[in-house]
Amino acid sequence: MSMPAPRHRRTYGGSPLSTASPPRTRRTRFFTRVAAIVAALAVPVTGLVALAAPAQAAASATATYTKVSDWGSGFEGKWTVKNTGTTTLNGWTVEWDYPAGTTVTSAWDATVTGSGTHWTGKNVGWNGTLSPGASISFGFNGAGPGAPAGCKVNGNPCDGASQPGDNPPSAPGTPTASGVTDTGLTLGWSAATDDKGVKNYDVYRGGARIATVTGTTYADSGLTKGTAYSYTVTARDTADQTGPSSGALSVTTTGGGTTPPPGPGDKVKLGYFTEWGVYGRNYHVKNLVTSGSAAKITHINYAFGNVQGGKCTIGDAYADYDKAYTADQSVDGVADTWDQPLRGNFNQLRKLKAKYPHIKILWSFGGWTWSGGFGQAAANPAAFADSCHQLVEDPRWADVFDGIDIDWEYPNACGLSCDTSGAASLKNVLSALRTRFGGSGLVTAAISADGSNGGKLDLADYAGAAQYVDFYNVMTYDFFGAWDAKGPTAPHSPLTSYAGLPIAGFTSEAAITKLKGKGVPGSKLNLGIGFYGRGWTGVTQDAPGGAATGPAPGTYEQGIEDYKVLKASCPATGTVAGTAYARCGSNWWSYDTPATIAGKMTWTKNQGLRGAFFWEFSGDTAGGELANAIHTGLQ
Repeated sequence: MSMPAPRHRRTYGGSPLSTASPPRTRRTRFFTRVAAIVAALAVPVTGLVALAAPAQAAASATATYTKVSDWGSGFEGKWTVKNTGTTTLNGWTVEWDYPAGTTVTSAWDATVTGSGTHWTGKNVGWNGTLSPGASISFGFNGAGPGAPAGCKVNGNPCDGASQPGDNPPSAPGTPTASGVTDTGLTLGWSAATDDKGVKNYDVYRGGARIATVTGTTYADSGLTKGTAYSYTVTARDTADQTGPSSGALSVTTTGGGTTPPPGPGDKVKLGYFTEWGVYGRNYHVKNLVTSGSAAKITHINYAFGNVQGGKCTIGDAYADYDKAYTADQSVDGVADTWDQPLRGNFNQLRKLKAKYPHIKILWSFGGWTWSGGFGQAAANPAAFADSCHQLVEDPRWADVFDGIDIDWEYPNACGLSCDTSGAASLKNVLSALRTRFGGSGLVTAAISADGSNGGKLDLADYAGAAQYVDFYNVMTYDFFGAWDAKGPTAPHSPLTSYAGLPIAGFTSEAAITKLKGKGVPGSKLNLGIGFYGRGWTGVTQDAPGGAATGPAPGTYEQGIEDYKVLKASCPATGTVAGTAYARCGSNWWSYDTPATIAGKMTWTKNQGLRGAFFWEFSGDTAGGELANAIHTGLQ
């Protein structure tokens, strides 16, 4: 939560000929009469144009590369072409690839051109004819650390390994992409054909060869979020001949604010179900059915599991898996028996999933009261993740849960207690959980909504951690409340800023804007809604900003009350920053209504957010009107 309420919640520097750079070796073994030609050829590569086509296709020549010298900021390279055939060679062309960042800056005794990372050296008029056994060399200066690869001479491998009469392979199919994330994707393409068989495929990203694979798929990683990439594939046959390139695929990674917002059917509508609600609140899993809410949500966070000794542990064993339900209390109308292997909330959630198979259920660990254990967990994230996986996937209830939610209040900051595990701790923990739960298990986290400068969102690496979660639940509530006993009164869940806002940056808009600015895509952010109000007493001013004497009385806790109670006891009389408020006698309350939720859901869609979540089911009316408002608003 945003405020501490005591409860369970949640380079070649210069041209090659400059005196500042090392002089290239004089080519004294070449003809003096062509000195003028040599000088004319030493031109910047930026003035060179398209790749030259091979002069001829014959397996009668080889080409050998030598790095003549290297002075740190640049180097001199040399190719030597030799006629290994029995007839005169009339013209030669050498082709090779450099990795991105390595370039040719000038050349002599050949016309050297570049296209992306692909380079071509073609003979000049006087040195294109080679008798059998003769050789010729051309040189160039370059920059960058890379070595040449993929060498061809007159269209054949430079080692002379190709076979006369062997045809090159066909072009593979245009690649497609799947599993696109912020930093990776998987390519697939249809196979090329060849008369003697395809040996492997070269994968190119942006014109640079990044891999050679034997199959027709490749997983690319280490990409940048929200960035467009172009991919092509070529095939090599058993003679190492390369065929034509496939068509080009353009694909953009997710993240960086460039991901289109999900469609209506993809919106998250998540509610917290509290294990302790089955006691004094008398709120059970069956209430999700009778209220109609189960048909209108997509996810449930079951709160909370504990974090102790660097491990995930059970929160309340009796409520979780031991409490026996009578037929009238049970989701399916069937009573529990004394000897059945699983009872309690877990069994009721299992029955709920049978009736509503679209619902995903996550076990949430931590919360306001139990976040103190995350510091020890962060000391050994792998061990923590393993303990959580063992607990969530316990054979007794493995079918109940679809993943894990972490409600750490707050990493490298203060909540009920202060954490000093470091800015990278959240990222490390979520990375370990993602590794342990794999790609099929959901991993999510509830996070701070402190959008102030230097606030909680600036104290941990929420952007770096985002790559490991399916989404964040941004706790955009509890910004203000009666822990400030004298006020000023203020809406606890303001959507936007307003004149008189007590603390700059304490709004939903500020939090979402800050997270997006850090590089977290909107498609990974859910807006939080509180199904309760916060209030003060001793207030004489109707509008926000009034003085108070303390917290207003509440059913379970001072200064807080369920929406279902406030709807009747203190109906809303105004709105501020997209949130309702009312003064009833000396008590002043702020809370969300179906009308204000509708406005917030419109804002959520306009911002391209993943969806919304709420704390928690039992604060809603018997007919689930707030859950319905979220559902309707996100359609």
